[in-house]
Amino acid sequence: MSLVNVASLDFNEIKASIKSYLRADGKFTDYDFEGSNFTVLLDTLAYNTYISAYNANMLSNEVFLDGATLRENVVSLARNLGYLPRSVTASRASISFYIDLSSFSTNPVSVTLRKGIVATSAVTFGGRSYVYSIPEDITSPVSQGLVSFDGVDIYEGAYVQNTFVVDSNNKNQRFILQNPNIDTNLIRVEVRESKNSNITRVYKFANNLTDVKPTDDVFFINEIEDQRYELLFGDGSFGSKLKNDNFIIVNYVVTNGEKGNGIDSFRFSGRFFDNNGSPVKVIAPLVTTVEAAGDGAAIESVESIKKLAPRVYASQNRAVTASDYEALIPKIYPEADSVSVFGGEELDPPKYGKVFITVKPKNGSYLPNIVKDNIKTSLRNYAVAGIIPEFIDLKYLYIEYQSNVYYNQNLGDSSKIRALVQKNVESFAKSDELNRYGSRFKYSKFLKLIDDSSNAITSNITNVAIRRDFKIIINDPSEYEVCFGNKFYIKNDDGYNIKSSGFSVPGISGTVYISDAPSDSDTGTVFLFKLDSTGEPVVVRDNIGTIDYKKGEIRINSLEISATSKTKFGDPIIELSSLSQSNDIIGLQDLYLQLDTSLSSIQMVSDVISSGIDLSGSQYISSSSYLNGQYIRL
Repeated sequence: MSLVNVASLDFNEIKASIKSYLRADGKFTDYDFEGSNFTVLLDTLAYNTYISAYNANMLSNEVFLDGATLRENVVSLARNLGYLPRSVTASRASISFYIDLSSFSTNPVSVTLRKGIVATSAVTFGGRSYVYSIPEDITSPVSQGLVSFDGVDIYEGAYVQNTFVVDSNNKNQRFILQNPNIDTNLIRVEVRESKNSNITRVYKFANNLTDVKPTDDVFFINEIEDQRYELLFGDGSFGSKLKNDNFIIVNYVVTNGEKGNGIDSFRFSGRFFDNNGSPVKVIAPLVTTVEAAGDGAAIESVESIKKLAPRVYASQNRAVTASDYEALIPKIYPEADSVSVFGGEELDPPKYGKVFITVKPKNGSYLPNIVKDNIKTSLRNYAVAGIIPEFIDLKYLYIEYQSNVYYNQNLGDSSKIRALVQKNVESFAKSDELNRYGSRFKYSKFLKLIDDSSNAITSNITNVAIRRDFKIIINDPSEYEVCFGNKFYIKNDDGYNIKSSGFSVPGISGTVYISDAPSDSDTGTVFLFKLDSTGEPVVVRDNIGTIDYKKGEIRINSLEISATSKTKFGDPIIELSSLSQSNDIIGLQDLYLQLDTSLSSIQMVSDVISSGIDLSGSQYISSSSYLNGQYIRL
């Protein structure tokens, strides 16, 4: 008798396979009757097989990094690659304050702000208040009776201390920090010879063994179950070895991560001590906010660990290839939402010996210069000599859409259907499908997303265009290069395929605009034009630049601009838009793809044929599959 190959995890298919096996055997006759006692045994056997197969399948998935789903398993597998997942990151703020000691008779030389909680949010934020701490003491001198603390970095979260006594006889002793939500960057470790000893050694965190000497006082960190952390110490070969009765003091901050971002008002709640160790009692000083709280982030996700761990392992803590940089920068700067890196040899003309980096932060649109400098400094520990990393500003490539959505009015109200479409589109606009470097806008999926928003929708006709916003230097003749990274569609051989917002130039009265005139299928020239009283374009300055339709690139020669009709973040800009040769739009190199819902439109159109109002179709409204023929952007 041949055996049945059971490859399915479906209960009914497993039961059917068992029945087939019994049917071939011929010894049993009542297995195929649902009311028989035998069928109960079949159900039990099929259920047991189903559970066993499911567990076996899950177990086999959990032993591979790309298939694992449980965080503990993913973290464990990443540990084998030498990868430590990023912990939750406390939001950081900067404050300044001073205290007046002119009336004190003791005349201290210096005053120390004791580590721990130093401030609270002055008002509730998100329905609750937050505490802010510092991980180390800060000492300032007394000058003419005043003590100033300027630019003190404070971190959201409660200050916690754990202690351990080393027991050399316990071979299974572990040093586990019991609290979850710990910012590992703020862990501070001190070790005393014994609990009553006054001699303290400060241990530093080491993230690899490369430079660790046998005498170095270092500690290592492992993430364990329930998003907690275990401290590990040296063995005498890599890092100094702990001795029996050593007293370990661990201070850390338990934080709420990104929930503390945005707080900009604080009340002081710290403690002061003079140079003799005596408490200094003063009225709580007024706090001035230097920098609002930001950079807080959640613990690294499972998806991020599975993506980065193999890449960091492959890079071996060195930055040579573009993928090395893409793997290392999120470790250096956890607030990086997306990273794009490409070599100078990919540019036209090439720039050899350079690697260009663009980072989209999680909070905000652009990376501050101080953060860029800090990342470049950190990259020196990984970069190969002769390769110069350079940061370039974030460039957004916007997608605009105009959608005519047809619906059966018998199945729903137009306003409610439109709201559903708008909700789905806005969710899509915020998804990882778009908001990252190297992403692609998939036109067919976008149309399907609209159609699937409601069963009342019968179809949609949606047009898309691409747009770049570039900053202008006012009253200073400058050259501009605007890259779209997508081939332009030449709709009109006579020109006016490019649309721009308005601006002013010296020597020409009124508002002018930019457009193009094709020379051939690949290139053309750029000119300035105005609109006459009838709305028709009139060229006022020819050959101000060039356009490459194949590369999707516009170059503007030296041009002085005195004013623009559009601004963004207070900066004067010009909006340039065009149709793409393909409705599938990609974000190349340093272009960050975003769907701009604010400058897009959704129009509801009654499908009179589907609703039965006009079966002949004589009243059917046809929508154009092409964007309007306006010459300019308003």
